[in-house]
Amino acid sequence: MKLSKLALSAMIAGACFAGTAFGQTNRTAPKYYPASYYSYQDGAATQAPAPIAAASDAAKPASDCSAGSPACDVAAICDGKGSSCDSMASCGCAASSCNGGCGAGGLLGLGLLGGGCNLGDPWKLAPNGIAGVTVGGWTSVGYHDRNNYFSFNNYDGRVQLGQQWLFAEKIADGSDGVGFGGRIDYVYGTDAPDTQAFGVANPSQWDNNWDNGGAYGHAIPQLYGEVAVGDLSVKVGHFFTIVGNEVVQSTGNFFYSRQFTFYNAEPFTHTGALTTYNVDADTQLYNGYVMGWDSGFEDNGDAYIGGFKKKLNDTFTLLYTTVLGRFGDRNAGAVGENGGVQNVILTANLTEKLTYISQTDVLYTHTNAGGTFRNTFGNINYLIYKVNDCVSIGNRFEWFNFSGAAFNNVRNDDNFNYTAGINYKVNSNLVLRPEARWVWDRQRFGFNENNASSQVACGGDMVFTF
Repeated sequence: MKLSKLALSAMIAGACFAGTAFGQTNRTAPKYYPASYYSYQDGAATQAPAPIAAASDAAKPASDCSAGSPACDVAAICDGKGSSCDSMASCGCAASSCNGGCGAGGLLGLGLLGGGCNLGDPWKLAPNGIAGVTVGGWTSVGYHDRNNYFSFNNYDGRVQLGQQWLFAEKIADGSDGVGFGGRIDYVYGTDAPDTQAFGVANPSQWDNNWDNGGAYGHAIPQLYGEVAVGDLSVKVGHFFTIVGNEVVQSTGNFFYSRQFTFYNAEPFTHTGALTTYNVDADTQLYNGYVMGWDSGFEDNGDAYIGGFKKKLNDTFTLLYTTVLGRFGDRNAGAVGENGGVQNVILTANLTEKLTYISQTDVLYTHTNAGGTFRNTFGNINYLIYKVNDCVSIGNRFEWFNFSGAAFNNVRNDDNFNYTAGINYKVNSNLVLRPEARWVWDRQRFGFNENNASSQVACGGDMVFTF
């Protein structure tokens, strides 16, 4: 039954675009990767490289290399030379002639005040892949002094391994006919139990009982195959949701902590089939069928998943996603839920350095027996300023309103969360993410320690990718 439903979901998802996708060929739109592939740490690598400096910049006369001269503007001279610019010598000046040499601008040579920064080339576990498969991962080690319940970061006062992540992936390339691919992810740490297949009551379902004492555990949150033809790809198996801005992976978020909306009102994973179709360079469409959410390969409902991403202009990009149907049919208590979640994200590149993100979620469900099970509304706003390639400063403000039987019949409780943090890239592999987080729980529902109405929590982590 499970396999037949999975095969059926693949057929339905593929049929959603069969009439249009195969009637339009020779498109070269870039493949869209859902949030699970995106990394704030690798963001600079996805940008177009700066133009290579002109030949006249290759060598500077000694008179132009004095401190404060235009020739000693490390950022201006070296940015176009990439990671090979290891000293002022490669910029045409002796290191002693300028302030600290190439990449050493800013406070204490760390690039903290807007000076140049030299990240270097990243170290890769398998730089050339293994038999055409990309292999990599990351290690996240963090600490926070207070718990934020109903979210990640609920194991306070300890230096902890949040995520030891490994993945193997082959991207399905349909640009030259039929392409095949797939991906598997494995994670161990204090974040792993939060991404297990907890959506069903069966403790032996998939990775649901892979706990290891304390707050630690294992999980395999993704295991899927993918087929691509032209601008259409079909993913079949167990995969991360496309709903929301924040993700389970440490590398996909600016902040160490997560939204309450992310944890309480959005799915983490699905099992089924999902299509991605590139209409053009600015538009992608998603359609699919999944067996509920947050379960492994055990049936947990029937739901539609879909949406679109549209680049409106050079400043604004709009993303809309939804999941509608039955889910939680086999969760603890077996109440079953019918309903859906709607998610809208607007990203605005206000300047080359300043980015604004606005996210709104609406979740509404009722039980199979009738009656509201949970209604939530979440609005989250981010403002992220990129000082340079090494340092970014971020702010996040969240309003999370919730009601329903899933929340002990609370009605319209407002919870507010403000987070301020820094991302400091030590090099291309290592980023530090310190933050401070304020939470206000109006009805004292238990979001804070000791059921306090307000709380500030300090913490952060370091993430090493490979």
